[in-house]
Amino acid sequence: MKTIILGVTGSIAAYKAADIAGGLVKLGCGVHVVMTLAGASFITPLTMQALTKNRVYTDVLQEDDPSRIVHVELPQAADAFVVAPATANIIGKLACGIADDMLTSMALAAYDIPMLIAPAMNTRMYQNAVTRENLQRLTARGWTLIEPREARLACGYFGKGALARADDIIKAVADAAGVLTAQPPA
Repeated sequence: MKTIILGVTGSIAAYKAADIAGGLVKLGCGVHVVMTLAGASFITPLTMQALTKNRVYTDVLQEDDPSRIVHVELPQAADAFVVAPATANIIGKLACGIADDMLTSMALAAYDIPMLIAPAMNTRMYQNAVTRENLQRLTARGWTLIEPREARLACGYFGKGALARADDIIKAVADAAGVLTAQPPA
C-alpha cells in the first residue's frame, strides 16, 4: 500500500480535497491528511478522517504519542506528498522554507519523495510575479506543479486559478507514487 500525504489549505476549493482523498483511497492508497487551520474552516477534519480512515493532522504541537514525532516520521514513511488546494500563502511559505504549522513542517521533513502542488486562487493572485517566482522556486527544487484550470472563480473573475480537476490530481499523484491504476485481468 502506498502512503500519500494530502495537504489541504484555506481555499474555497478545499471541498474538492474530499474527492481527491476518496479517489486515492479507491486506488488502495493510505491517505494521511494534514490541514492548515484555514483549510479546516472550509472542510472539516472529520470529513477527511471518515474518507481516509486515518487521523487528520492540524496542529504541529499536538503529539498524541510521546514516542513519535509525527511531522518528521510520517513524511519519512510516505511515497508522495501533495498539497491540493495550495493557496498563494502556502506556496510562499513552502518556497521560503517557513515551517510554522503542521503542513509546512511535514513538507520540510519530506525527503526524497515526489512532491506535488496544485494551486487554487484568484487569477490575479496566481499571475502575481511573487506567486510565479515562488512556484518557480518550488519546481526548481523538484516539486511537480499541477497547473490550475481556467474557469469562473468563486470571486467572480474568469481566468486561470481554479484547482485542477480531481481526476487529474489523482492521476498525477498515483503516477508519481507508482500506484497501479489499472487492475490486471483476473
